[in-house]
Amino acid sequence: MKSTPELLRLQNIGRDFKSGINCHTVLNNINLAVSAGESLAVVGPSGCGKTTLLMLMSGLLTPTRGKVILEGGIQQGSDRRIALVQQDYGLLPWKTVAQNILLGARLQRITVDADNMNSLKAELGITDLDRLYPEQLSGGQRQRVALARALLLQPQLLLLDEPFAALDAITRERLQDLLRKLHHQRGFGLVIVTHDVREAALLGQRVLVLEGKGAGIHAIVSNTACDRANFRSMPEYFKQSVALRAMIGDAA
Repeated sequence: MKSTPELLRLQNIGRDFKSGINCHTVLNNINLAVSAGESLAVVGPSGCGKTTLLMLMSGLLTPTRGKVILEGGIQQGSDRRIALVQQDYGLLPWKTVAQNILLGARLQRITVDADNMNSLKAELGITDLDRLYPEQLSGGQRQRVALARALLLQPQLLLLDEPFAALDAITRERLQDLLRKLHHQRGFGLVIVTHDVREAALLGQRVLVLEGKGAGIHAIVSNTACDRANFRSMPEYFKQSVALRAMIGDAA
C-alpha cells in the first residue's frame, strides 16, 4: 500500500486562555498528524476545544506550547495552503455572492481563472446567485457560497467548523454528500469539527475524540469504510455512530 505524505502535524500542542490571574487549559499534549488527501472528523463533549483545535490548525491561533508543522516547516500564521470555513460562514452582508466568493482570492492576491470559477459554481449549484446578497440566500446556499470561496483558493487542507449544524436534515444530508464528492474528486485534506456523531462517521476516514476534562485526546478511531459510496445505508455506519456516541460519553 502506497503511503500518503504528511501534510500537517501538531506536536505536543497545548493552549491556555488567561483571564486576569486565572488560566484555563483548553488543549494539552495534542499530538496529531493529518495526511494529504485524508479526512478527519473531530468530536467530543461540549467545551472540549474542538474549535480551538481547528483555529490552531488554521494558523489563526498560536499554541501556548508545542508547534504546528505544515509540510515540514513551522507554521507561521495563516497560510494559503489552508482554507477555513467558520460556523457563521463568514459572508460579508454588504457584498454580493460573486464578491463574497472572490474575497479570499483577492485578499491573497490570487488570480482567478473565470472558467475555473464558473465550473466550481456549477458544481456547487450556485450559478445563478451572483447578484444576490447573503440575506437573500437560504442556509444551504450560504454554505455553498462559503465552500466556493474556500475551494477557489485550491487549498491543500480544508477546515470546516460545524458547517451544517444550522441546516434542516435534508439539506444537511445533501451537502454532506456534496462534500464527500468534492473531497474524493479534488483530493484536498479535510478536517471537520462536528457535534453530530453520524456526520463524523460519514465524513471522517479517521475520527478524533477529544477529552472533556483532560484537555487531551481520548481516542483516534479508524473509519475507512466511510469511503464506500453507499456507506450511509450500511450497518457499519450505524455501528460506528453508536460507538462514537459511547466514546464521547466516556470522554465527558
